[in-house]
Amino acid sequence: MMRGVGGPLLCIGDLLSDVGDGDGGATSSSPSTSTSSSSNPNPSDPIRGSDLNQLFQENYKKLNEALEGTDHSWTALTLKLCSALDAADKLVQTANSNSAMLAEKVQVLHDIVRRGDSAVASVKSIYGVQGKTTSIGINERS
Repeated sequence: MMRGVGGPLLCIGDLLSDVGDGDGGATSSSPSTSTSSSSNPNPSDPIRGSDLNQLFQENYKKLNEALEGTDHSWTALTLKLCSALDAADKLVQTANSNSAMLAEKVQVLHDIVRRGDSAVASVKSIYGVQGKTTSIGINERS
């Protein structure tokens, strides 16, 4: 397929197909390398989750300004906006994955605590029947 030939409409289609691919074209670069210099001064630094809202708003504002004028930078700005959305999507997926793993670990800890409580109750019942309680609450065998 010939890409980028024939004017803005085909370029928009190319852009949309690149965004749809997800792993090809210009969107395959990390989102931090395609951000504006004002929102991320060092492109090698990863985007923090707290920066995504500002990054999206900044790119969206610039895109609207470019679309209102005759500037052809809207294609690059659209790509930046899509990169910010892609980064947000990856962040949400990572957060969901991490929260699922955390929930599993909490469940394992809950099971361990429940078994520990059960063991303590068993020991108390065994020593409660066979022994007497000392002044500090520890059961002794008679």
